[in-house]
Amino acid sequence: MNVDLLMIGHICRDKNTDHLGHTEFRAGGAVLYSSAAAEALGYRAAVVTKTAPEDMDLIRELTLPPERVFALPGKTTTRMENTYLTPDKERRRSVCAARGEAFQPDDIPSSVHADVYQLAGLVFGDYTPDMIPFLSKQGKVAVDVQGYLRHVNAADGGSMYFADWEEKKTLLPYIDFLKTDAAEAEILTGTTDRASAAALLHEWGAKEILITHNTEVLLYADGKTFTCPIRSRSFAGRTGRGDTTFAAYLGERLT
Repeated sequence: MNVDLLMIGHICRDKNTDHLGHTEFRAGGAVLYSSAAAEALGYRAAVVTKTAPEDMDLIRELTLPPERVFALPGKTTTRMENTYLTPDKERRRSVCAARGEAFQPDDIPSSVHADVYQLAGLVFGDYTPDMIPFLSKQGKVAVDVQGYLRHVNAADGGSMYFADWEEKKTLLPYIDFLKTDAAEAEILTGTTDRASAAALLHEWGAKEILITHNTEVLLYADGKTFTCPIRSRSFAGRTGRGDTTFAAYLGERLT
């Protein structure tokens, strides 16, 4: 099977509580939003995910044909608890209540060939260290750096914190498309200037860098910096905005 994009990551069960204390449960995860955006734009997307047997209902939330969904059994399902502190949902407190098992090279189906392999991770440890070099031999590699910067503190029940990626200078040269948000770019490079951060990440080896901000998307590619303002009709809600942006870029970049 040939596809444009193969997205690898966990679908998670989200518990979302707004600033008034109202709670809802829904499916979440970067692979859910990324694959929906790619498919809506007319690209052939496929997903590799892992879910505990009792949570297989989450798979039905994907908007892909069943033959392009590779749902592997796991011991646990990733569960996130988000408490939004403001009406616009820009400030939130997140807890990773449970973590799915790490993806490894053997989880990638040999029957599928993709133009781009996207690691759509949620927290550090979602992938074994050899995944990026392995995928670079199969096709182009796209990485959302959230899955390498966001860590889970198991000692206090799963609070999350961001820390620099120790292996960045070793693994960035394998990455064709790197996506960060402005805060993540600062953690990686130490600078708040997004254009400078993107140029530095390219110097360290990543070929194209996409940095999202609530005012614009910045891209560094082919030795040039490009920006595109965000003109959203509404900023209500938060989850999945960067995922859909990255998936849209990857799909369009193929053509």
